[in-house]
Amino acid sequence: MGSVWFAAEYDPVAAGSIDGSTTSGVHDRALVRALNAPYDATRDPKICGNPLCTLFVGRLNFATDEAKLHEVFGRYGAIRHLRLVRHVVTQESRGYAFVEYVREKDFEAAYYATNKMLLDGRRILVEFERERVMPGWKPRRLGGGLGGRKESGQLRFGGRDRPFRRPRDQG
Repeated sequence: MGSVWFAAEYDPVAAGSIDGSTTSGVHDRALVRALNAPYDATRDPKICGNPLCTLFVGRLNFATDEAKLHEVFGRYGAIRHLRLVRHVVTQESRGYAFVEYVREKDFEAAYYATNKMLLDGRRILVEFERERVMPGWKPRRLGGGLGGRKESGQLRFGGRDRPFRRPRDQG
């Protein structure tokens, strides 16, 4: 897909730096956890399909269900598979989902049209799936990922919501 850019490889230290450099080193324990965590998305049987046609949809209202996601994302084309991630014990929504489209052009249309859309009272984040596209990817629960909150001290950069910034001149 020529219109969506992503790094060739995921580096937790670079994602933890606003300019994408690794010179600042490891500055929080989550980065250490990400560097040391073994993770292989291909071993999870729930993760399937074409990663280049799969959207990550985050910041969902916990009341948003699969039917609502099908209604909203189905406007852009045929959906092959939709997975609302749920807590393994309580079956409550974890606030994010994956939507796989049959055609790449439908994936692209949804990617551009739905980011920051208001859905059930929440402004959602729509990104492409990274875990099977970027070698070395570590999910947020293992100290990696992207995004986060400034207050937590664990911001991650390089995604659509918080892109890398050019370093300021020190002169």
